[in-house]
Amino acid sequence: MKLAVIVDSKTGNTRQAADWIVQGMNQVEGMEAKAFTIPEVDEDFVKEARGIVIGSPSYAAQMTPDMHAWIMSAAGKLDFAGKLGGALATEQFTHGGGEAVIQSILIMEMFNGMLCYSGGKAWGMPVIHLGPVGVNDNVEKHNGMEHYKDNFIVFGERFAKKAAGIFR
Repeated sequence: MKLAVIVDSKTGNTRQAADWIVQGMNQVEGMEAKAFTIPEVDEDFVKEARGIVIGSPSYAAQMTPDMHAWIMSAAGKLDFAGKLGGALATEQFTHGGGEAVIQSILIMEMFNGMLCYSGGKAWGMPVIHLGPVGVNDNVEKHNGMEHYKDNFIVFGERFAKKAAGIFR
């Protein structure tokens, strides 16, 4: 089963998060997951994918304008409706709006007919309510994406297991 992670990445941090999610997805038997930035999207792969995780850095506590525009233009032609959807975010500050970014992505996914995934507390620790958020060290030098790596991998594995349960 194909799964896609599609992100807008300005400094490479959001792309790194996407790669970690793909790592977790590919740990589940039968999954073929790939990550793409907006300009790299393989439209044929995404059309075949049963699940899509969309990610963005926080831009004024929302997804970037580029990601919003991409979702609006791509959702119909890439057959988003009926797919499992998920979200991730990165931010430069500990309280930089990552959860709001995830909510805005999930709303766009629902608007386009996707089934939105949230493991919530059902899987136990680590609890990832709506989607994983990573804080980079571009501004907060004590922080860094490596601190959040396991959460992204775990989210990817859980998302893939849910997709397998729904679509197999």
